Amino acid sequence: MKRRVVVTGMGLLSPVGNTVETSFNNMLAGKNGIDFITLFDASQDKVKIAGEVKNLNFEDFLDKKEIKRSDRVTNLALVAVQEAINQANFMHNTYDPYRIGTFVGSGIGGLNTIFEETKTSVTRGQDRISPFFIPNAIINLIGAKIGIKYQAKGPNLPQVTACSAATNSIGEAFRYIRDGYLDAVITGGAESPINEIGVGGFSSLRALNFSNDPEVASVPFDARRSGFVIAEGAGILILESHEHAIKRGATILAEMVGYGTTSDAFHMTAPDDEASGITECLKLAIADANIKPEQLGYINAHGTSTILNDKLETLGIKKAFGKAAYGINISSTKSMTGHALGAAGAIETIATIKALITGDIPPTIHLLEPDPDCDLNYTPNVSVHRDMEYAMNVNIGFGGQNAAIIFKKVSS
Repeated sequence: MKRRVVVTGMGLLSPVGNTVETSFNNMLAGKNGIDFITLFDASQDKVKIAGEVKNLNFEDFLDKKEIKRSDRVTNLALVAVQEAINQANFMHNTYDPYRIGTFVGSGIGGLNTIFEETKTSVTRGQDRISPFFIPNAIINLIGAKIGIKYQAKGPNLPQVTACSAATNSIGEAFRYIRDGYLDAVITGGAESPINEIGVGGFSSLRALNFSNDPEVASVPFDARRSGFVIAEGAGILILESHEHAIKRGATILAEMVGYGTTSDAFHMTAPDDEASGITECLKLAIADANIKPEQLGYINAHGTSTILNDKLETLGIKKAFGKAAYGINISSTKSMTGHALGAAGAIETIATIKALITGDIPPTIHLLEPDPDCDLNYTPNVSVHRDMEYAMNVNIGFGGQNAAIIFKKVSS
């Protein structure tokens, strides 16, 4: 028999706040977290703006040696996991460590380390490369360091599926718990791509917005959209079996009920031009949750502010849900945070769960010139209140990755 899976803790660092509550309240207020880059000197570059995590002193949360020996992406994750662990009251003496997994995804991982150590190799020679280079570059070390810190000795299985990485990680964690392999998983995603090669690489793909105006750069579903704004952040969820959570007296925030994932098998970076991959992904998630499309109250869309994504994501929603698509509130919180790549799904899943709990749906800000190809209800510019039972988060990644997860509101 498949087991019920619940959320008992959440932690978040985003461009609009350094906790779950601050981030979500700022999203509801339509606060724009996009600004000029401070993490490196971008004054001479084509792209000068990003969604950075702001006013964060790692030493308030982590040991100095720990900070120094980890890439920024891991430090972001380690801070976010503290909030999630504390909310869930999930301490290592309350569980069997071999029944707890870590599924924390990332699109690129330790890109800051890769960049700095490559420079060192070129300018100073291979003998001067840090011994921490490889451990800090590889993605599984994010979850491994979380596991070491919290004695989670079950599988460490990050999903590395570009911008769907966190959502796939949460979805696979859900399956491992539901099918009885694990009792709980520390899951989510982290990303720290704001450096010369991260911004430069996406710029050379012409994937980024080049306006350098924070107020018109990230405009999902708007006719003016022309590229995404790169961002960083980390989001962590504690997923548990319902039985495990009840047994230890945890507060249940929401229940996870559905997961769908597909691959377009179409193009390295462009989505399938018939939206068939995302359509099937959404159908799979709905079927897995055993609900009807009209029961969904909210979808946190991938909504990158690129021409093709927003058009084809809209098409996929309409093809999957039919007339019901027009009755769902949809929004892209990337209009406020920018696009945090492999961490996007975790940031947006937490926003989805908070919307489900409170009934308050964050808006898509900057939506002033609707695109005829994007004709659904994107909750433009102002948050709305809607009582609902189910909400969904959707993410789409380079390589044709599609992932959708569904949560159910917990009855009071």
